[in-house]
Amino acid sequence: MKNHQHVEAHFYSKKLRALSKSFSHGLMVFVISIVLSTAVFAQDQRADLQDIQALIAQTKSQLAEKLEDSERIQQELKLAELEIAEAATQLNQTDQLLKQTSADINALKQEKAQTETRIQRQQSYLANQLKSAYMAGSYDYAKLLFNQDKAGTLERVLTYYQYLNKARQKQIDGFKTLIDTLESVTLELSNKQNDLQSLQKTQLAQSTKLRDRQQVRFEKLAVLNKQIESDQVRVNRLEQQEKDLLSAIERAELAAQRAKATSNLDIELTGLTDKQGQLLLPTSGQVQRLFGKRRQGQVRWKGVVFQTSAGTPVSAVAEGQVLYADWLKGFGLVVIVDHGEGYMSVYGRNQAVLKNVGDAVLAGDTISLVGTSGGQARASLYFELRHKGKALNPSKWLKRG
Repeated sequence: MKNHQHVEAHFYSKKLRALSKSFSHGLMVFVISIVLSTAVFAQDQRADLQDIQALIAQTKSQLAEKLEDSERIQQELKLAELEIAEAATQLNQTDQLLKQTSADINALKQEKAQTETRIQRQQSYLANQLKSAYMAGSYDYAKLLFNQDKAGTLERVLTYYQYLNKARQKQIDGFKTLIDTLESVTLELSNKQNDLQSLQKTQLAQSTKLRDRQQVRFEKLAVLNKQIESDQVRVNRLEQQEKDLLSAIERAELAAQRAKATSNLDIELTGLTDKQGQLLLPTSGQVQRLFGKRRQGQVRWKGVVFQTSAGTPVSAVAEGQVLYADWLKGFGLVVIVDHGEGYMSVYGRNQAVLKNVGDAVLAGDTISLVGTSGGQARASLYFELRHKGKALNPSKWLKRG
């Protein structure tokens, strides 16, 4: 019996050792599998991190290359602009020389015309003198023998005419020589003028070529700058502007709640629920941006833009209380009107604000003037409608113009 029990105990002891060994082995396998899977997961994470780091490095490298290209093109632009400036200076000098040469040629032509007039006048005088001398020399010499005094006078007159004729002929010859000189100088100046005109044409062609090259660099630089300044940067800026506006609205709501506790309005703010399609237009003008259209990247227009003249009155679309009247980045001078029940209207890009925070306004009351504040190139009004912070489509709420 004892022997049997001993054998049985030995058997169970052996089984337990086997089970223990098997359990230990299984536990070890389980632990190892967890360690291995964790290691693989960590390896995957490190690989992902390396991929991200490589992508960041690649992006930075590409950005650095683009920045280098941008710097190189800017230097090329600098040199091109200096060349253009030099060409413009030379062209200006040529223009001035051409003007002076043309003036000199005109002066010489005028002097030549005056000299030719003098020659004609002297030739006319000479012809008259010759005629007078001929008339004086046609006396009957037989009669002059009996009148010696008249003979002596006639001889002196003829001698005088001969002297005058020689003097006038000499003067005429001098004028002709002057005309020859003037014609020679005019010819030289004309040749110079032709050379300058040819030079001017060459310089103009060179300037045009330089400007064309400059334009190509401008376009390359614009493309690079557009790539460098990614859409995400602009999207972030627009989203920040929206956050600023929401923050301003939240601040205005808090201010309104505090104001309601200390003041009594003459009007009751009942919201706009029953006024859909009945709100007054905030201003005149053409709608340039429509609600919901893509503005930049994933950012869409939360309101509309009325293109109109600077100084055009801006009216409250419904009765309410002014919550905000100040400058806001990206929106310029902004007026926010609370209409109650979480409804608010927003008016941006104003030239001037005509109401103060806390003022009660009726539908149609002028609250501001259209302007270009917020860095706008053209005068316009930015208009939004919101309900509990959510933008509403103004076209569904405003009356048809």
